[in-house]
Amino acid sequence: MSEISEKRKVKNVYSKVGQAVNKYALVADGDRIMVGVSGGKDSMSLLSVLSARRRFGKEKYEVVAVHIDVENVPYSADCDFISDFCRKNDVEFVHEVINVDFEKDPNKSKCFVCSWHRRKRLFELTQEYNCNKLALGHHLDDAVETLLINMCYHNSISSMPAKLSMFDGRLMLIRPLILLTNSEIRQFSNIMGFPTERAKCPFEDKTKRYQAGEIIADIEKRFPDARHNIFKSMQKIFAEYLPVEEGVNPIVDGLNVKNR
Repeated sequence: MSEISEKRKVKNVYSKVGQAVNKYALVADGDRIMVGVSGGKDSMSLLSVLSARRRFGKEKYEVVAVHIDVENVPYSADCDFISDFCRKNDVEFVHEVINVDFEKDPNKSKCFVCSWHRRKRLFELTQEYNCNKLALGHHLDDAVETLLINMCYHNSISSMPAKLSMFDGRLMLIRPLILLTNSEIRQFSNIMGFPTERAKCPFEDKTKRYQAGEIIADIEKRFPDARHNIFKSMQKIFAEYLPVEEGVNPIVDGLNVKNR
């Protein structure tokens, strides 16, 4: 890849994060944003862009990076790299270690239980570190796959919003990478030289998401713009052309259900 091509790809990532920030009003002056950092390409890319935007973006805000280790799960990230990156970029770094009791909920998958406890601790840390926003590294592919999974398995049309108010407005969950594809983030991560996880989680269950990704890739072979069009369709819903039961309100909080 040429230097010019790399610069264009990096610029594209910054541009789309900027578009997401403006389109969905994700960042404001005075924000103190906690970034959940697993150590993978998505979260490192998110941390990199959010920390860099403080130098040229119109919003003035602080960034706190948090990595949560589960001591009884053999997953390993390069915490030295994360810590060094934060030091060089003037980002406060928090490294938490928790223990998860997997036997308490034996009927639930270990992946679900672990994720639930890590997310719970993240929410607690936002309050302890006085952060009003929590940024996660989900991207466009995640949103489209989640939409398909929820339609197929949970008979609902729902996905990952760009922002979500939580705990009576105390915390706003934001997803600044929401307009970027997995491919774009992977290229950015490679260009920036971010490390991969040292050891993959053995409990990680991506079966449904992997299948959803395969289906979307197959559809894309027939309809090249399918991935982006499916994503955009979530913001363009015509309720009168859906088989909605009498007395059921199809309007979801924060969603603009359109009429022709």
